[in-house]
Amino acid sequence: MSGGRGKRAHHRVRTATLVVVAFVVLLAAGAGWLWLRLNGNISTFDADGLSKNRPGAGAAGQNVLVIGSDSRSGSNKELGGGEGDVGRSDTAFLLHVYRDREHAVAVSIPRDTLVDIPPCRLPDGSWTSGRTRAMFNSAFSVGESAKGNPACTQNTVEKLTGLRVDHTVVVDFEGFSAMTSAVGGVQVCVPKDVYQGDLNPHRGSRGRLLFAKGQQNVSGQKALDYVRVRHGIGDGSDIGRIQRQQAFVAGMVKKVREQGFNPATLLPLADAATKSLTVDPGLGSADKLLSFAMSLKDIGLHDIKFITVPWRYEGDRVDIVQPDADALWASLKADRTIDGKDAGGKRQAGPAAPASSAAPGPVSGEGVSVSVANGTRVSGLAARAAAELEKHGYTVGDTGNAEVRDAGITVIEFGPGRAAEARTLARLFPGAYVHGVAANGITVTVGRDFAAAGGGTLAVPEPSAPAPSAANPGTLSAEVAATARSADDDPCANLSYG
Repeated sequence: MSGGRGKRAHHRVRTATLVVVAFVVLLAAGAGWLWLRLNGNISTFDADGLSKNRPGAGAAGQNVLVIGSDSRSGSNKELGGGEGDVGRSDTAFLLHVYRDREHAVAVSIPRDTLVDIPPCRLPDGSWTSGRTRAMFNSAFSVGESAKGNPACTQNTVEKLTGLRVDHTVVVDFEGFSAMTSAVGGVQVCVPKDVYQGDLNPHRGSRGRLLFAKGQQNVSGQKALDYVRVRHGIGDGSDIGRIQRQQAFVAGMVKKVREQGFNPATLLPLADAATKSLTVDPGLGSADKLLSFAMSLKDIGLHDIKFITVPWRYEGDRVDIVQPDADALWASLKADRTIDGKDAGGKRQAGPAAPASSAAPGPVSGEGVSVSVANGTRVSGLAARAAAELEKHGYTVGDTGNAEVRDAGITVIEFGPGRAAEARTLARLFPGAYVHGVAANGITVTVGRDFAAAGGGTLAVPEPSAPAPSAANPGTLSAEVAATARSADDDPCANLSYG
């Protein structure tokens, strides 16, 4: 077995080397113009719109938010139909690449999900007020510009998950169509004949046949129509469409892998992709995009998973199901796969160990003042946390309710010079999210994890990572994990059409 692993490892190294050599040869042969062209294709969005109160950078994997924009501006109108130049997002998923760089999971967030949208920056530089229980896809339309508001969607995802989004990528109609053509199409499965009227129910007639029932290869406009169609299949729900979109993306990943790292294939794909992408400044050049893409080369198809955030219907909208969703975010934060395995890889030793692995012993809060807020709708939770903190010697100042009361995980915020005190305090709240802010002092916003533990006695954890529990939700329920799709699954298997 060890010999086989050694051969596979050697093959991966050799493959990576060939990719780098291919690009070097192209550049040396006078193709530097192509590199400049790729750089010139890429658009970036203004990072000034990102929240000033973001989750702290993670020590584990990376999180990439992928948004599909259905703006009808420019040539997108010919592909997507419809009217209006305002950018809208009908597709979004958060891709978590685990630290071992051998696993990844894409979590779809339904467009109709009711979420809290934090203050967002408008095109004129002013900021909106936060909104509660708003549709998720409305965040992208804040400011009503043709290119949308990816920073607002990123802020919303960070608020929803408690995870820091390392990169955001927006893909439009035209780019998606071109990318599917560049790879020669993708195999999809259609459960019944689909007509133009199914794609656009407002046309008033059935129209011509778009897809005949069965498995087929689609690219360009047909690929775009496939991932957009919702009506006429199943109950016409967005959830059913998400499942088909996940199968499509899985098929596209599989197709690219099967073709190998062939410049004849990759360069047209890179050209199509960079023309269509709007990215954060951290991915705003061809070499940055290539570097990120190369970091994913060792992830096997079976270890690329697709899942939808745990959900239920709330009238004609979608609500997130707790505690399952919080367990999902906690598992990503802890670099645990959806089946509970540790995919964090080897950790680098450093001067500051994570709060969950702090040395055991009594915690003394003598001389430290803390404010406590209730981030849930459980009555009296802040007062209970305050009483427990006082038992450990802390001076508790303000207590009350947080502005938004839907926190799944306890959050500890600390001001300048208070990092060490915050880490010590975090030992009393296993699994808490700790990050620095501009404001002075230390604030604890207790979440549903504290409520699930009974809001009772705070205890110092052992040095080893605590086992998953209601208070430290690191593993998904079997029911949620069973819904996952792998990139190597049969394109016709495990699809529910609404």
